[in-house]
Amino acid sequence: MTSTFDTTLANLGIARSGSAATPTVSTAAASQTLGQADFLKLMTAQMQNQDPFNPVDNTQMVAQMAQFSSLSGITDMASTLKTIAAKLTGTSTTDAMSYVGKTVLTPGDTAFARTSGGIAGAVELGGDATNVTVTIQDANGQTLKTLNLGQQPQGTATFDWDGTTDSGDAAGAGPFKVVASATNGGTAVTSQALVWAPVTSISMPASGSPILNVAGLGAIDISAVRQIG
Repeated sequence: MTSTFDTTLANLGIARSGSAATPTVSTAAASQTLGQADFLKLMTAQMQNQDPFNPVDNTQMVAQMAQFSSLSGITDMASTLKTIAAKLTGTSTTDAMSYVGKTVLTPGDTAFARTSGGIAGAVELGGDATNVTVTIQDANGQTLKTLNLGQQPQGTATFDWDGTTDSGDAAGAGPFKVVASATNGGTAVTSQALVWAPVTSISMPASGSPILNVAGLGAIDISAVRQIG
């Protein structure tokens, strides 16, 4: 029986030392880790080789196996949750391809006119504002139209320009430059112009999020999209 027990320990990389037959980890196997299956083998060998008139108390080993089982379950659960989280927060190639041909609302200052004329967009405000202004300029920086959005709360304020200049003339197809400004009682408020633009293609880098190629704005990260039209 002792021989069988020694063989089992040897297969696990554990050697006996001393007359007390206390199992110790050998130098060659010192870097190995005992898992749940190893403990099961040890317990089975122990039960097979114990003195029937003086059985060994297996309570401690069973308790350790229960801990290993719980740890294994938690590890598997954590791995599964990590996979789910990656899927929910990530964007697949198929998801990114669905953007092509659509218009997106994204930070930018260049926009082209709609088929019906004019442009729509928004202004992101970092705080409450008593006065928000959107200026539409031509390619040369000349002001075509000034839109007064008035008082706006922190968040996103939308605008829609019909395509006519301050003098009432048609502004054409663009491209137009959009400049946003905001104040609160004379103090400047952080503002960011958002414009609608069509997605012409996508790029999939080796790592990181997909890149959208947008008309008039160039390459933008997919995370910059605020809305899809």
